[in-house]
Amino acid sequence: MRLLFLHFHPHVLGDGLTYSDLAHNMVAHHIFGFTGNIIRPTLIRLPGYPLFLAACFVVFGNANYLAVIWVQMAIDLASCALLGVLAWRLAGRRAGLITVWLAALCPFTANYSVAVLTEPLSIFCVVLGFFSLERWDAHWRAGQRGLGWAVATGFALSFAVLLRPDQGLLTAAIVPVMLWAGLRHRHQSLANRLLPATVASLVVLLPLLVWAGRNWRTFHVIQPLAPRYANDPGETVPYGFQRWYRTWAIDYTSTLDVYWNYDASPLDLADLPPRAFDSAEQLAQTRALYAQYNEETSATPAFDKVFAQIAEERIADHPFRYYAVMPMARELDMWLRPRTELLQMPIDWWAISSHPKQSAAEIAYALLNAAYLGLAIAGIFCWRARKWSGRRALAFAMLSFAGLRCLLLLTLDNSEPRYTLECFPIVILLASFALAGRRMHSSD
Repeated sequence: MRLLFLHFHPHVLGDGLTYSDLAHNMVAHHIFGFTGNIIRPTLIRLPGYPLFLAACFVVFGNANYLAVIWVQMAIDLASCALLGVLAWRLAGRRAGLITVWLAALCPFTANYSVAVLTEPLSIFCVVLGFFSLERWDAHWRAGQRGLGWAVATGFALSFAVLLRPDQGLLTAAIVPVMLWAGLRHRHQSLANRLLPATVASLVVLLPLLVWAGRNWRTFHVIQPLAPRYANDPGETVPYGFQRWYRTWAIDYTSTLDVYWNYDASPLDLADLPPRAFDSAEQLAQTRALYAQYNEETSATPAFDKVFAQIAEERIADHPFRYYAVMPMARELDMWLRPRTELLQMPIDWWAISSHPKQSAAEIAYALLNAAYLGLAIAGIFCWRARKWSGRRALAFAMLSFAGLRCLLLLTLDNSEPRYTLECFPIVILLASFALAGRRMHSSD
């Protein structure tokens, strides 16, 4: 499957080129920055993925993206195998084999293994984090400290957050569970009960402290992660446009046509849905604003002020829509839409008359995605019915991570299906429990 994706749909665009530029300058100039008249230092991306690309470029040659993709495919398959072992330990051999096949044949994660993006490594860190947590918990329940597995857990959490700042949620889900599991064993001293969670936390914090120190030295700002709007110190953020966009945007199509084009390319009023206007006056105001923007195709404080005024008016008239309906609609779009954003397929999958064959394929993708999610929901009840198979700490960590990530997605401006992929190891694991059925049993 991965070879087919590599042959037909390799992806080295957008963020991939951004990360590649950072990696090249790290190797060639020892500067974490972007190419220009001079190498401009930056902090808009964390160093994890550029370090991975730099290592690949050193070993296989500069800008050898094919080698990068081959390494990512190997890492993705390793994630499938490791997740299968975890399922085997939690629910028996049948569940383990089902998990391996569900993971290996999942097109939604496989197609990202041939894209120069953070997702394959980020998914591997999620799997490694939960696998190491389960191994530590098994040793801890057996009366052993399992510090080696605590370190492995910390490493997975540390590299995850160095890849993507939102992966700090993985630490927020796992470390408190380690602390809770440790404190429950009252037969040990308090220091021993706190030690595993402390060790994992230190492994996570040390690289972030180094990164924060670099940012303070270079930019004189306190920034241990990366800015939400990917802006370097001193760069203007169009908060008014962002706020206006959140009043109406739901689907990934709007992300492509409007969100990513602002401050770079012309905007077309026809790309706005009817819900972007509450009155004829707003429509006329937005049309005039678009016409002025298209003369310059760059954001200015004046444009941003008008967008902010329109946004305030729309929010005042419909606060429930802005604070509840739109965020939930964007999240549902991220979870349920056909996951074909990296494939050469039309984005408007619902326009069946325009491209019937492609729409049929995309609807099949959507149904497959719904099947994975439906099985995962059933798997929660299967696992819970067996009292979490003696792995209550792991169950709490997994469900907490999924819940925290869903809450985070409610705060995002733009809908992108890839933001849900870090939850797919949990989706696949739970789906295997549903398919394993009565043959599910724990194994130490």
